[in-house]
Amino acid sequence: MAALKEIVIVVTMALALSFIVKTFLVQAFYIPSGSMETTLIRDDRVIVNKLVPRLIDLKRGDVVVFQDPDQWLGELPTVDRGPVRGAIHQALTFVGLLPSDSDHLIKRVIGLPGDRVTCCVSGKLTVNGVPVTEPYVKAGDAPSSLSFDVTVPAEHIWVMGDHRSNSEDSRFHDPSGTGADGSVPIAKVTGRAISVVWPIDRWAWLSDFAETFSGVPAPGAIPTSSP
Repeated sequence: MAALKEIVIVVTMALALSFIVKTFLVQAFYIPSGSMETTLIRDDRVIVNKLVPRLIDLKRGDVVVFQDPDQWLGELPTVDRGPVRGAIHQALTFVGLLPSDSDHLIKRVIGLPGDRVTCCVSGKLTVNGVPVTEPYVKAGDAPSSLSFDVTVPAEHIWVMGDHRSNSEDSRFHDPSGTGADGSVPIAKVTGRAISVVWPIDRWAWLSDFAETFSGVPAPGAIPTSSP
């Protein structure tokens, strides 16, 4: 009986610790598509630092996981797995071995609040008037197949996939053409992806490519977001 009680205590503490870690520190996510190739490929598992943006500011170049801001993924199907299969699925999802049923996406931060992001008069994407050479964009892809000139609203970010020809990102969800619709609220950001942890042969730290944006000046006046 004493041994059983000890096991229950240990399991309870482990679950509590796991909950705290997942809620406040780090979480594993499964990559379901090729929109971030070749930085991330389908079936990769990444670890996300959830202190970003709660305690650590977002930066241009960060790869971030965020909740679907406005039906980018469309209607998600409801799956009834039952109590046992549901519990197993939740456990495997927690460690990133299965994709989550939740409405999360992963893209790269290109524009911060107040940034003016344009493409592609010079054949390059520009941020606050500075042309940016993007080494993370998939080879053979142009910076964008769509031309745009947007200013990121306050408390929002402009995000794009590294596989520009296969990523429905901020560009495709901005019918106003101003940045007000396609920008993602910072409040929707779950955290910054810091490393690929699975498969083992794909293990790598994820760069924010700080040097890419090092010459970009601070933005001017930050516009208010649309209601």
